[in-house]
Amino acid sequence: MAFNELTDGLPEPVRKAWERSLTSGRAAVGRRTVLRAAALAAGAGTLAACGIPPARTAGTGDSAANAAKDLSDSEKEVNFSNWPLYVDTDEDDKEKHGTLEAFTAATGIKVRYSEDVNDNVEFFGKVKPQFAAGQDTGRDLMVLTDWMAARLIRLGWAQKLDPANVTTAITTIDSRFRAPDWDPGRLYSYPWAGIQVVIAYNRKATKGKEVTSVSQLLDDPDLKGRVTFLSEMRDSVGITLLDMGKDPAKFTADDYDAAIARLQKAVDSKQIRRFTGNDYGQELSSGDIAACVAWGGDLIQLRADNPDIEFVIPEKGFVSSTDNLLVPAKAQHKTNAEKLIDFYYQPKIAAQLVAGIGFVSAVTGMKDELAAISPDTAANPLVVPTPEMAAKAHVFRTLTETEESSFEEKFSKLIGA
Repeated sequence: MAFNELTDGLPEPVRKAWERSLTSGRAAVGRRTVLRAAALAAGAGTLAACGIPPARTAGTGDSAANAAKDLSDSEKEVNFSNWPLYVDTDEDDKEKHGTLEAFTAATGIKVRYSEDVNDNVEFFGKVKPQFAAGQDTGRDLMVLTDWMAARLIRLGWAQKLDPANVTTAITTIDSRFRAPDWDPGRLYSYPWAGIQVVIAYNRKATKGKEVTSVSQLLDDPDLKGRVTFLSEMRDSVGITLLDMGKDPAKFTADDYDAAIARLQKAVDSKQIRRFTGNDYGQELSSGDIAACVAWGGDLIQLRADNPDIEFVIPEKGFVSSTDNLLVPAKAQHKTNAEKLIDFYYQPKIAAQLVAGIGFVSAVTGMKDELAAISPDTAANPLVVPTPEMAAKAHVFRTLTETEESSFEEKFSKLIGA
């Protein structure tokens, strides 16, 4: 589905936000160096404009209409759709993925693995016609970012998981990932990897001065004109809300307006140079900018290439989100998919995955296993947050359709989009 067709009927601010995500945000670049997928969701009216029925009430995912006959007993296979470069890969044979092969060896279930989730919006357009028609998408398991995962659950297009098949996941999922507001208790989803938004600075460009807070980014005269924020609304507004003492999971419309005003003041004074997608990395490395709001996945590679780049977890906290495993409606091999989810929640398997992709894991007990196979990765707080760092993670709450349109309009005006 073309972008214009997919976004036909969207409120203009939301349409622009989707376009930013596709062209310059996390959705536009590879997974090795940047954390994927922004949280830019439209409401039920948006879906209706694309020929999709309005969101159903909670619990529809349990209905008989949502499920197909499960062929798992007779067909030992599972069709798994994921993002590119988002599973451990053999360096000599890119077609080999150690953890997937270990799953097949342990269960006898063959994994048909596809790297066909290049972007949440694009992928949604790809599977929407089958979902809307009540048909099998040909996939038993897919990985989507939290806002899109929430949408599929609301629409009844994700199947509720059988607790008997995910007992390991139930017991090993880290407590901070257990109850997102869009899937309390993780009845429909489990995290594949976590995403972090932090502060970064170039020590050489700041002449050794540390940059430790959003307030410093917005007010320090030594940084004037050499600061960038992200063009993703939830990331930049969320971390600003935290700096103002507001919880992104509970903020009001007035809180949001206050955060926008705080950022607008820095724009008007030319403290903020601009709002960027992933392109801040080159400017930070070269010293053209001194400090910025950044995605943690970028910084692993940037720091490896330039030792002057530092990252900081603000004292008041940082924004986090997740990419999530879901079993779609009408999946033909639901039990096999649940077994694959559960397999990845074994600490040893989770460690092998993290060593391969360098992203945050939601599995408790994983760190010790990781340290045995990749000590440097295990010691990196961008991959394995310390308990103190994890305690500072905050999520941006789910927005209503009205809020989405209003908030994106205000943010678009702020960044000049």
